[in-house]
Amino acid sequence: MIITNGSRFTKILVGIAIAVILFLLIVATLNLDVFLRIYHAFQNGKLTMEAVQYEIAAYDIRHPFPVSPMSSKVSSKDGMTQIYIPAGEFIMGNGNDSKADNPQHHIYLYLYWMDKFEVTNAMYAECLDVGVCTHPAIYDSYFENWAYRDYPVVYVNWYQADQYCRWAGRSLPTEAQWEKAARGIDGRRYPWGNQPPNPRLVNFNLSLIGEPVPVFRYPLGASPYGVLNMAGNVREWIADWYDENYYQSSPYANPAGPTTGTQRSLRSGSYAEDQQQISVYTRFKHLPDSAGLSRGFRCAENP
Repeated sequence: MIITNGSRFTKILVGIAIAVILFLLIVATLNLDVFLRIYHAFQNGKLTMEAVQYEIAAYDIRHPFPVSPMSSKVSSKDGMTQIYIPAGEFIMGNGNDSKADNPQHHIYLYLYWMDKFEVTNAMYAECLDVGVCTHPAIYDSYFENWAYRDYPVVYVNWYQADQYCRWAGRSLPTEAQWEKAARGIDGRRYPWGNQPPNPRLVNFNLSLIGEPVPVFRYPLGASPYGVLNMAGNVREWIADWYDENYYQSSPYANPAGPTTGTQRSLRSGSYAEDQQQISVYTRFKHLPDSAGLSRGFRCAENP
C-alpha cells in the first residue's frame, strides 16, 4: 500500500487536532467553574469580552510566581501548603487615620506558619467525613459540587472554622498574625504593594466575577511571603474578639485580642468589596454563629 505525502500530512493534522481537543477538554474539566460562570453569564445576557479577559487574567499564566517563600511545608492532615513567617517587628494598621479602629503602630510577633491558601471545599469535606466538622449552611450550592472543589469553603461560621483548624492541628490566626502575613514589614496597603488593585491581582468588585474563585488564582497578588488571596475573594474569620478600641493600647508583643466580646473579627474583604475595603488593615466584624457566602477562613500554626 502506497501512502502519499498528502495523506501523511492529513494524518498529522488530524493528530494535532485530536491533541488540541484533548488538551481543551482537560483544561475545561479542571477549570469547570470558569466555563459554568461564562455559560451562565451568556444565558443571562451578561457575558462581555471584558469579563472573559478578567477571568483569564486571574491565572497570570504568562508570568512566574512572583514570590519565593523563605520556607514552606505541607500539612500531613489536610495537604495545606503552609508558609513560614519569621519572627520580628512589623507595621500594623493604617497611618492615615489614628482615630480609626486600626491605628498604625508597631507589633512584634514570634515566628509562625500561615496557610498559603484559604481552606477549600475539598479540605473541609475531609474533616466532615471523619465526623469532626459539621456541614456548611444548607443553602451553600458550592460545597460537595466537584466543579467547586478548590473554592474556599464558605457558609461556615466562626465555630466551624475554629473546629476545622483544631482538627488540622492548627488554629485560626490572630489579627496581628493575619496582617503581618498579608503585608510583610514595610507597611504596604495591599499584599502586592501600594499599586491600586486590578483584576490581575485580586478578586474584588471591579473584577466582574461576583463570587469566590479557586484559592490558587491571582498569583501576582501574593503577599511578600507568598500567601495568596489576602485581599478579596472571601472575608476570613480571625481568632480575636472584635473591639474597635483594642489597638489603641494593645500589647507590643503577640497581641491576641480582647478576652471577651460579642462579635469576632474578619479580614481580607471579599469579591464584593471595593479597593478601600480590601486593604490589609481593614477590619470587619460579625456575630460568630453567622455564616455567609462571603465568609471563609485559613489557619495558622504556632511552633
